[in-house]
Amino acid sequence: MTTADTIPFNRPHVSRNELEYLAEAVRRGSTSGDGPFTARATRLLTEITKSRGALLTTSCTHALEMSALLLDLRPGDEVIMPSFTFVSTANAYVLRGAVPVFVDCRPDTLNIDERLVEGAITDRTRAVVVVHYAGVACDMETIGKLCERYGLALIEDNAHGLGGSYHSRPLGSFGGLVAQSFHSTKNVQCGEGGALLMNDPRLAARAEIIREKGTDRSRFFRGQVDKYRWVDVGSSYLPSDILAAMLTAQFESFDRIQSLRHAVWARYHEELAGWAEANEVRLPIVPDGCEHPAHLYYLLLPDLPNRQAFIAHLAEHGVQATFHYQALHSAPAGARHGRAAPGGCPVTEEVADRLVRLPLFADLDEDDVTRVIDAVRSFTVS
Repeated sequence: MTTADTIPFNRPHVSRNELEYLAEAVRRGSTSGDGPFTARATRLLTEITKSRGALLTTSCTHALEMSALLLDLRPGDEVIMPSFTFVSTANAYVLRGAVPVFVDCRPDTLNIDERLVEGAITDRTRAVVVVHYAGVACDMETIGKLCERYGLALIEDNAHGLGGSYHSRPLGSFGGLVAQSFHSTKNVQCGEGGALLMNDPRLAARAEIIREKGTDRSRFFRGQVDKYRWVDVGSSYLPSDILAAMLTAQFESFDRIQSLRHAVWARYHEELAGWAEANEVRLPIVPDGCEHPAHLYYLLLPDLPNRQAFIAHLAEHGVQATFHYQALHSAPAGARHGRAAPGGCPVTEEVADRLVRLPLFADLDEDDVTRVIDAVRSFTVS
């Protein structure tokens, strides 16, 4: 099987208007941040998420870093989060000297186990970060009530969740602060990009300042001050309007992108069910009340040797599949900068060794989906 014949794990979708909008941004000369496309993309994003405000950023990582700055985290403060997540979820708070406290995941959704969160709270806890794995919602009712009871900030890492919902409420509308990703692997993408959604209006004015290197430059351009000055800590989190032009086109195609991805997800789920049962492989579980955005499709093989053999088998059949997160609590930096919650994270450790993600992107045609399904079905667990 040649590389050219291989079905890739991901291919970024490009809709009709990206090139037109990029050319328009260049012709206008409005290529720096907060131009007309930034305004359009921001409006479309808030409509999808029903968030109360949004600021585009250069990455989801930077949105998370802004959340740490907005919370005024200090060395020794603790932030509860899942161990089964990407490193940016932890790095953003470690950079402020805070201590990530890693909680195990649920065995069904692979989200942070809401039953274990309260046991991780100490008098130094400042925030809880939830990650909606595969775009399937965490138990936001339970976690939200815990945060209210203990006076903790609730942050959503919604990198997977755009278009998902929890009991008909969009993901991205629960946390006081929400980090969004538009990396090329995401449903909506501009190569590299992100956003900070704000559902706590008290944070909006300061967030704008932090994003603009700690200055009130945005207020100056709105005519609210006669000059802009350095007024707070901050950094350069503002993306180019060229990236926003691409995002605008993507958001305008959001419904079509989602429809195409859901069609792939549904075929996998239906046509692999019999094979999975026969081979003791677990398919994704979506609880009642959760609507997922078809961000990724994963399988849980029985053990690590079978997982590795399965990935190699698919590669031989021209299908690129990959594993996912490794447990943060036991990673070198995780052990150095954070700690596991009481009881450790045994489910996370097991899942990290068993999980495989199949190709899933909007332009994966029906014939290639059939090839993937056939390749999967031709594998027998040992």
